[in-house]
Amino acid sequence: MKIRSMIRVAALAAGSLAVALAQVAPPASYLADVIGELRKDWPANRTVNIVFHGHSVPAGYFKTPEVRSLEAYPHLVRAELARRFPHAVVNVIVTAKGGEDSVRGAARFETDVLACHPDVVLIDYALNDRRAGLDAARDAWSRMIRLAQGRGVKVILLTPTPDESARLDDPRDPLEMHAAQIRRLAAEFGVGLADSLAAFRRALDATPLSDLMAQSNHPNAAGHRLVAAEILKYFDVRQD
Repeated sequence: MKIRSMIRVAALAAGSLAVALAQVAPPASYLADVIGELRKDWPANRTVNIVFHGHSVPAGYFKTPEVRSLEAYPHLVRAELARRFPHAVVNVIVTAKGGEDSVRGAARFETDVLACHPDVVLIDYALNDRRAGLDAARDAWSRMIRLAQGRGVKVILLTPTPDESARLDDPRDPLEMHAAQIRRLAAEFGVGLADSLAAFRRALDATPLSDLMAQSNHPNAAGHRLVAAEILKYFDVRQD
């Protein structure tokens, strides 16, 4: 029994060390292969598929039920990629559903996301994951990451945009706890991280939160621009 206990402790220690040594994928090089495709000219180029998976925010909901897709961060990213890579054929696909959490998002990940043959998948569910809980959310996010990596798909995780009811200065607030978990998952799996919540926090030094929100839990156009800027760090034209 002592030997078994020692083996179990050693295994746990090894796992903890592996997580400690893991790192978030660096923006300067993580999407180098994708950038290489975006830089190709016809006829050597191909369509690059980027899928945005999540809840109402990437779906484009502003003040519910109003949807303003062209001001939401998936479209902002698409527009900027067109500017940076004018010879690229980019297909931005939004599989987000209003009101959905990561548990339900994971259940349709293969049929709705991987079926699109993505080069990159971005996942944004933390706002609604507060009702699912940390453990269920971790399992769902981990499953989606593993499924994507199993197909050779690059993954970028998004921390949540704010909710005006959350206590953004309290690490015990559920939104903050989910954001921290997403950061850990990004490091554990070595995938990309667009830290939306950190971007909002920096913006709050000069701008009231209400000026970045369309309603209490949905960002406005200015808020979406903050998220897009975080994502676009991974699409630097200097990568190849």
